Amino acid sequence: MSEYVLMTDSCCDLSAETAAELELEVLPLRLELEGASYRNLLDGSEIGFREFYDRVRGGAMPVTSAVNVGEFEAAMRPILEAGKDILCLCFSSALSTTYQSAVIAARELEEAFPERTVRVVDSLCASMGQGLFVWLCAQEKKKGKTLEEVWDYAEGAKANICHWFTVDDLNHLKRGGRVSAAAALFGTMLSVKPVLHVDGQGRLIPMEKCRGRKASLLALVDHMEKTAVDPENYPVFISHGDCLEEAEFVAKEVRRRLGVKEVYINYVGPVIGSHTGAGVMTLFFVGRSR
Repeated sequence: MSEYVLMTDSCCDLSAETAAELELEVLPLRLELEGASYRNLLDGSEIGFREFYDRVRGGAMPVTSAVNVGEFEAAMRPILEAGKDILCLCFSSALSTTYQSAVIAARELEEAFPERTVRVVDSLCASMGQGLFVWLCAQEKKKGKTLEEVWDYAEGAKANICHWFTVDDLNHLKRGGRVSAAAALFGTMLSVKPVLHVDGQGRLIPMEKCRGRKASLLALVDHMEKTAVDPENYPVFISHGDCLEEAEFVAKEVRRRLGVKEVYINYVGPVIGSHTGAGVMTLFFVGRSR
């Protein structure tokens, strides 16, 4: 069996420690903020997570960019030269061009290394939903599954990674065209908090509106209660936009209501946080379908 490497990008929002434990090769997306360029590294070493959200709260307007073809080629080539294959699990193609760049790089390198294999998967996932997806694939690899077996698993499993989240500030969704200017204005005045999910095509879809922050947090758990599969035996991943106390509240609720034993909590990284703003709260789990 050929040795292979699991590759992903930093929109998985896993902690650096978890990524190292899973032996992942992680490529960073980038952001421009107040005239400076930063890589979205999992350890926050180029821009700290709290610093990022403090600057966004202060009115900074970040601009993000995907991993490009050249960056994928530069990361993939040494692995192939070392005689290893690659399974690359990418941020949703509906939200970024990262997946397309990985596909182009893989095609070019497979011509240069015909004896090697590079498979690229469009996760249709985002943030720690992508992180959960990658984590599950890594568990299959740890069982001794081949690259082709994990690839087949990945293509089937991504439809069951459920994404639910809410935001505290509608203006960031307005900037991204997810809500109208009028809806953002009146929603802010009325303390309306939208609940959204990522659908089966990897797109961001508004689902409902809640009056008040606590109601929106509980709505996330309500959706999990309706669709989760075997929650006692699968981990739950929660990411947040610098609101750890509320993330811990959501974690407590999923443990209490669904018997969840394992919960991973981490920041929404600055690339995704550029589009959601501070106060975003997410809940990711394995469900019957999205």
